[in-house]
Amino acid sequence: MAITDLFEQVRKKKPLVHQITNFVTVNDCANATLAIGGSPVMTSSPKEVADMVKLAQALVLNFGTIDDMSLEAMEIAGKTANDLHIPIIVDPVGVGSTPYRTEKAMELLDKMTVQVIRGNASEIHRLMGGDIVTRGVDSGALSISNAELALLAARKLNSVVVVSGAKDAVSDSSQTSIIDNGNPLLTKVTGTGCMATALIGAFCGVTGDYYSAAIAGISTMSLSGELAARNLKDNEGTGTYRTRIIDAISKMDQSIWGSEVNIHEEIAL
Repeated sequence: MAITDLFEQVRKKKPLVHQITNFVTVNDCANATLAIGGSPVMTSSPKEVADMVKLAQALVLNFGTIDDMSLEAMEIAGKTANDLHIPIIVDPVGVGSTPYRTEKAMELLDKMTVQVIRGNASEIHRLMGGDIVTRGVDSGALSISNAELALLAARKLNSVVVVSGAKDAVSDSSQTSIIDNGNPLLTKVTGTGCMATALIGAFCGVTGDYYSAAIAGISTMSLSGELAARNLKDNEGTGTYRTRIIDAISKMDQSIWGSEVNIHEEIAL
């Protein structure tokens, strides 16, 4: 299925995206899912996540505010999703910042099959066993490009990998794409990465082509950030910008995406 067709499919099928996510950005993730046409559910109790996953078309696991209970819920939900062949999208928020967070993320990936992983460069590098230290949820500096990192991580982690940054990169180990959209203001609003992962989840809920779904999700977020910044007035700041991002997501379709996205494929290394 072409990437442009996915926008219509999401709005037609309204995939239920079960998200075990963090309490800082849970509302934004739900609103982003609704804006693109999906249906969010944010159940996180270990006592009911298995039953909720059975109703969903995609499962998003976000590490933003993990604790022992949320990790238990993620394990139960992930096993259920694997048993039912429901795609899992993992957002390793802050991995590399503390030993606990890093260890638990790696343990989780060992316990389930994950279709898509989205993080910034330092988070993805740390998941691969690198020693760069993540500064909270911010990315540290790496000597390789996001495209190279995405490709290497996809090979090592056996998943579609999305590396967010000034230029986003997506790889499934055999093909790698770079999306050159976005705006620096995206780094001034909390939750934009989490929203991107939620969007990827919505697209994964309507196709088995997770590489295309990942491209659709991350590019929708970056492009919406670009369009939102373009529409800001001189007296408007980051609060209005946050709202305009949701507006841009809600208006995104194959026509806008096709005319505004700046994407190209990299030659595999």
